[in-house]
Amino acid sequence: MVNEPVIEIKNLSLSYESENTTYEALKDINLTIHRGEFICIVGSSGCGKSTLLSVLEGLHTATSGSVKINGKEIHGAGVERAVVFQSYSLFPWMTALENVAFAVYETNKKRGEKISKKKASEIAFNFLKRVELNGFENKLPGELSGGMQQRVAIARAMACDPEILLMDEPFGALDAKIRENLQNLLLKMWREDEKKKTVVFVTHDLNEAELLADRIVFMIPKHIYAVIEDTLPRPRNYPYIQESKEYKELYQKLVKYFYNETSELIDSEGGNL
Repeated sequence: MVNEPVIEIKNLSLSYESENTTYEALKDINLTIHRGEFICIVGSSGCGKSTLLSVLEGLHTATSGSVKINGKEIHGAGVERAVVFQSYSLFPWMTALENVAFAVYETNKKRGEKISKKKASEIAFNFLKRVELNGFENKLPGELSGGMQQRVAIARAMACDPEILLMDEPFGALDAKIRENLQNLLLKMWREDEKKKTVVFVTHDLNEAELLADRIVFMIPKHIYAVIEDTLPRPRNYPYIQESKEYKELYQKLVKYFYNETSELIDSEGGNL
């Protein structure tokens, strides 16, 4: 992994105005993410994980501080970023192949790069094959299971060849076995990508974070509380790594943050972190 900053977040704060009241969602966030890193953001519901990701997407603008990608402040969405949500966000009237090909064609158009619709379909077909959807290319989303639809969404994001992949609890609505399969698939695709993508992945699942991440960003309401190195050797696959001493030690550390340090901090400041 190249130790080169790609995302730099400095003194980031974000507030909303609602019914004459100011709601502070993020406060003094500082984080540098390096090229090719896999970052997982964890924390309890409502702590600001998805809000932070939305700033990286360009959907929200910081009230103060800055967010830079490759040294330039972000203003709105950009073709160097692709997003995978928990909801699959597929066009229901398009087949799996058409959903991916359309995204490839439009992304290249925004980059100012000429690509034929035939070439976009070829790229789409290849990525659907990579997510193991051979034979389902011409199915509509409504004809696919939830796990299959999320495979299409991952294929669509990866096929657009973004530099940065932003993922907001993409496997949260899936059952345990499908979730495990997609986690392993995502790791395989990330590891085998020639231009290894920088991934920022929001999850509330500690096991998922431990499996995927190079570093785990632990959030409490509005703040980053800790950034933890995940030194488990790669490649990683369930269920094998769960039996290792290192895995169990890191899990206990994360649980301690969840139930002890977080409660103590909130109590010490009267719940106004």
